[in-house]
Parts: sequence; C-alpha cells; structure tokens
Amino acid sequence: MKVRIYKPAKTAMQSGQANTKRWFLEFEQQQPRSIDPLMGWTSSGDMRQQLRLRFDSKEEAIAYAERHGLEYRVIENQRAPIRPKAYSDNFKWGRIGNWTH
Repeated sequence: MKVRIYKPAKTAMQSGQANTKRWFLEFEQQQPRSIDPLMGWTSSGDMRQQLRLRFDSKEEAIAYAERHGLEYRVIENQRAPIRPKAYSDNFKWGRIGNWTH
C-alpha cells in the first residue's frame, strides 16, 4: 500500500501558522471512485482513504510507515519567508510603487 506523508500548507484564510506544525500520513487511492447513477454522489469502496493519521514529526510518520511495511512518499512544502511589515510602511517617503488612493 502506498501512503503520502506531508505537512499541510496554511490556508488563505489564516494569517498565522496554526495547524501547520504537524505531519500527516494519508493512504493513496487504491480503487477508482464511481458516480452513483441515481443521486450523482461520488463514492469509493476504499475505506482507507478516509483515514488520516497525525504525527508530531516527520521521523515519527516515516517510522510508522516502515514499521507497517507501507511504501511512502514524503512531500515537503517550501514556505516563503515572512517579512515583518508595518502599516506605516504604506505612507513612508520613498516607497516603491505609487500611492493609488
């Protein structure tokens, strides 16, 4: 069975780093999804797709996968550095770019 180990990216609705410190292990899709002809819902017979394990570190997730004989793939997201900004920088003399208001 194949699994992927990743650290989730922060959502666009967050300004902080909440829920981005932990690592997750998810099983990859084993069976194709099917569409129910009556209701149009998408379903799958693969129950492991609903399972999402949470770990405090990447090493713990890798150790779990190796211990259970799972083929794993590690996905690491690159984060852009956060530059500190101040509201007063919008009005400072010599700023790059024109004032638009």
